[in-house]
Amino acid sequence: MTLLDTKKRMNPIPESASSRMAPIIHLVRHAQGYHNLNDENQLIKDPLLTPLGEAQCDELCKRFGEHEKITHLVASPMRRTLYTCLRSFTPAAQSGKKVIALPDAQEVSINPCDIGSDPDTLKAESGGRVDFGLVQPGWNDKSEDSKYFPAPAKLVARSRDVRLWLRELVKGAGEDAQVVLVTHGGILHFLTEDWDGFAPSKGTGWQNTELRSYEFEDPEGKDPNASLRETKPSWRRRRGSEIPLSRAEQVQLQQAYHERVREEHEEVLATLAKRAGTQ
Repeated sequence: MTLLDTKKRMNPIPESASSRMAPIIHLVRHAQGYHNLNDENQLIKDPLLTPLGEAQCDELCKRFGEHEKITHLVASPMRRTLYTCLRSFTPAAQSGKKVIALPDAQEVSINPCDIGSDPDTLKAESGGRVDFGLVQPGWNDKSEDSKYFPAPAKLVARSRDVRLWLRELVKGAGEDAQVVLVTHGGILHFLTEDWDGFAPSKGTGWQNTELRSYEFEDPEGKDPNASLRETKPSWRRRRGSEIPLSRAEQVQLQQAYHERVREEHEEVLATLAKRAGTQ
C-alpha cells in the first residue's frame, strides 16, 4: 500500500484504556470565502464569506447536535473564521458566549487573503459579539521577523502554543468542557499534527465547514506538547473502520507539507513583486 493509497484499512481503532470523561475540542475549517473561488482572489485581503459559504454555515448549524454543551467559542481573527463561528454556532453565541479571537490560530501563508484586518476594524464589525482581548496591533504582521511568518519551525511552535492555550482554557470548565475552534485548512494540519489527506493542489485535507472532534492525548495535562487525538466517534463518522496513518507516513506527509509552505511563500513574493511592477 502506498502512502496516499485511498483503500480502506479494515483494522478496528483500539479502544482507550480510560473511560473517564475528557474535554472535547471541536476543530472546524471556515466556510467558503471569496478567496476560495479562484487563484486571483487570493490577492483579496481578509475576504468575506460567499453566499455558498453562508449556506454552509447554516447547514453546519443544523447538523451539529450539541450546541447546548458548548462552553467556549474560539476563532482565528480573520473575517471568514469569525463569521463562520458566529453563524454556525448561533445558539451558543445567542446564549451570551462571545467568540474569543485567537491570533495564533490564523492561517499559514502570506497571501493577502491570509493577512488579517486591524483590530479596530474588526471590533467595529463584530457588534460586540467577539472578545478581541488577545488581538493586539501587529497580529497581522507576517514579515520574516514576526511570530507569524510561515517558517515551518514557527508554525509548529505557534500550533503548540494554541494547544497549550486550549488546555488552559478547559481547565476551569471541568471534564465536560466542549470548545469550538474555527480556523483554517493549513494551520489545522499543524494543530492536529495529522497530515492525512493533505493535497499539494489544495493546501489542506479539510473541507469547508468540516468539523472533527479531539481530546488531549494526556488527560493529566502534563504533556509539554499538549498533543491532540481525534475522538473515536469523530474518526468513525469520517472514515469508518479505517485506521490512522503510521507515524512514518505522517512524517513523510509533514515533510511534503513543509516543502509546500516554502514553495508557496516564494510564489506569493513573486506574484506580489510582479503586481507592484505593473502599477
